[in-house]
Amino acid sequence: MKNKKIICIFSILLVIILIAGYFGIRYVKEKETQESNQEYVPEEEITEEQLRQTIVSLYFPDKENGELMPEARLVDIKEIMNNPYEKLINLLIEGPKNEKAVKIIPEGTKVLRSYTEGDCLILDLSKEFLNYSKEDSKQKENMIYSIVNTLTELTEVNGVKFMIEGQTSEEFTDIYKRNK
Repeated sequence: MKNKKIICIFSILLVIILIAGYFGIRYVKEKETQESNQEYVPEEEITEEQLRQTIVSLYFPDKENGELMPEARLVDIKEIMNNPYEKLINLLIEGPKNEKAVKIIPEGTKVLRSYTEGDCLILDLSKEFLNYSKEDSKQKENMIYSIVNTLTELTEVNGVKFMIEGQTSEEFTDIYKRNK
């Protein structure tokens, strides 16, 4: 008799637990469905200006070891759309924002013209570009590859040829490819 009572109470408890579990799971699923159907409203609206921003990598020499290092820069897409090559070179001419990097392109250098021939970018620069320390071969190399590594981040550019005031320079005769 005692066993029958225990079995009966256990059966009733099991039925109550199963019914409560069924309704609990159903409630949770309905709540999830309601939440997923609601439109997401961001806490802060993205502005038109933020939508137009892109990140570019500019290469500058490290102050300590002289090795080139990338610096990420946020740029307005509209500024870079028309002539990305000149915009990127002008950013290099301005110099780094990072205090651990140094400016490498000589002061007063201007981009006179830039155009592509196949996957090679022809970069015509002002004569001020030649105002680097001729004794320091590392400076020349860093200057070249600061530009080349920056510009070859663009998919259509695989090499850079330098011209000075519309002429081929004896100091920059090669077509330079990405370094490292």
